[in-house]
Amino acid sequence: MPHPSRVLCGMGGKARLFPHMKRLLLPFEREKLARWRRRIDTPSLLSTAHCPLFPVPILRLQSTVMTTPTYAQQLLSLLARTSFRLGQFKLSSGGTSDYYVDCRTTTLHAEGGRLTGHAILELLEANHIDAEAVGGLTMGADPIVSNVATASAWRAQTNPSAPLLHGFLVRKVEKTHGTGRRIEGFCRAGARVVIVDDVCTTGASTLNALEAAREAGMVVAAVVCIVERQEANGRPAVEAAAQGAPFLALFTANDVRAEHVKQLEAAK
Repeated sequence: MPHPSRVLCGMGGKARLFPHMKRLLLPFEREKLARWRRRIDTPSLLSTAHCPLFPVPILRLQSTVMTTPTYAQQLLSLLARTSFRLGQFKLSSGGTSDYYVDCRTTTLHAEGGRLTGHAILELLEANHIDAEAVGGLTMGADPIVSNVATASAWRAQTNPSAPLLHGFLVRKVEKTHGTGRRIEGFCRAGARVVIVDDVCTTGASTLNALEAAREAGMVVAAVVCIVERQEANGRPAVEAAAQGAPFLALFTANDVRAEHVKQLEAAK
């Protein structure tokens, strides 16, 4: 039968002896046990303490805070994987480029659409933009508008004080039948709205939508694009037409390129 001092009971994360066993410890054993208890009750990083009387390893773990990627960070990863390509491409502006970004493969993706809506909402909140609707030129803006409007509705389910953002789409040319309208969806004179687009190069499609919104009597509160190429004078043209309203971009083309290259390196 083992010596009673070899019997250890772990309760509440501390090493303890059964009461009737403690009386049988020799004085020097009690002193060594007390010193050991003080060691393992002292917070430390990953460490192992051993009882001088009982060779039982005690592992202490330190909790770590897990950070969840933001909607924008998740969207950037998906954009780089599904929408970015390296090569030689001809642009709608007539120029050429060694890369191409087709945001629609992401904004029309089920998860990509959800991330797009929430990322733009967060961008508007971070910049204190108040608006009643979002809209843009068909068709690059179509999935963006739908996803932002839907994201605002989901948010309002858990936060009733959160505002709803309705959607509208701008036709490239007016209808030649029916009502002959150029704007479909939300359209109210005096309403503050946000103009959205997927990629800004020259800014032509953004300017088209901005002009149509103003002609309908709406007030442009901000302009947002998912990816800004930072070329062809797109930003100066949009900012001039926005007349003081901020022009915000979730990412630059360099951001997406860097993430794409990082993913390629990781796949090797």
